[in-house]
Amino acid sequence: MQLIPTQIPDVLILQPKVFSDERGYFLQSFQQQQYETLLGRPLTFVQDNHSHSKHGVLRGLHYQLGQPQAKLIRVVQGEIFDVAVDLRQASATFGKWVGHRLSAENQQQLFIPEGFAHGFLVLSESADVHYKTTDYYAPQHERSIRWDDADLAIHWPLQQLCQGQQPILSERDLMASAFAAADYFA
Repeated sequence: MQLIPTQIPDVLILQPKVFSDERGYFLQSFQQQQYETLLGRPLTFVQDNHSHSKHGVLRGLHYQLGQPQAKLIRVVQGEIFDVAVDLRQASATFGKWVGHRLSAENQQQLFIPEGFAHGFLVLSESADVHYKTTDYYAPQHERSIRWDDADLAIHWPLQQLCQGQQPILSERDLMASAFAAADYFA
């Protein structure tokens, strides 16, 4: 397992060792002791989520203010541009974002700690995204920030959408708050 840093030190890319031959490949997608050693912290994942989305779908930017979740994200089919936004007011990287392409081909994973908003844009025809969380889904604590917030200025790879297509958003994401009006973590 290789650990790859990002511009936000707490958000990490994990590259598992992939064993390939003429039959296909094998990789270990999670091994708790190894991940705890690599990340330097205890981990207890309590929920696994799987989303299937078509090309151009943008999900996010989501977070839970109460019951915050760390996430370990991987793509099992397709490709996404995955984004984490630091919402921890006491952090030196508060209000900063990091984005990374995750795909079934590169087999990379993204670890996002508690205190971040998360979102992704589907770049392939479709994508299956699997992610583990350290706390349970709690709709009463759920919050959303606009994907296109001017203060965040996230550089989504929109040029990869079909002929000027706009991202496909849920009703909730259409109603998301601005970063300046969002609830943050202490």
